[in-house]
Amino acid sequence: MSSVSSRASRSTRSSRAKVETGVVALSTETGISQIVWSPLAQGVLSGKYHPGDAVPEDSRAASDEMGWAMNRFLRDEVLESVQRLRPIASSLGITMSQLALAWVLREPNVASAIVGASRPSQVDENVAASGIELDAATLAAIDEAVAGAVED
Repeated sequence: MSSVSSRASRSTRSSRAKVETGVVALSTETGISQIVWSPLAQGVLSGKYHPGDAVPEDSRAASDEMGWAMNRFLRDEVLESVQRLRPIASSLGITMSQLALAWVLREPNVASAIVGASRPSQVDENVAASGIELDAATLAAIDEAVAGAVED
């Protein structure tokens, strides 16, 4: 085996804790890399969903086929924490999606992140995240922004 697939995004603390404390450590010891899926939490970490607002009609959340998987991410406390990430991304000159992907890709054991895109521009935006490095102060600011709102 050369890689393991796991869900990881900053919006899911329980997944993050399991990945960071167990799976990544074991994988690193045994030379198995990680391929993470849903690093944008079904698009929520792009910042396009706002607390108290109806979901955009053309969004994944409004889709009968896809929306069912997003309910846990569409709670106001989660959406508020996502909006607190906006100034962090802005201060770095990157998009919200790039911030989320850079957060996932910062782990040396992550070989790839499986992302979805509905437009070519989203592919370009996502690819640009691969070269972004987040310093310790930025990582601390991200943790503070989402504290208490991510799933346990």
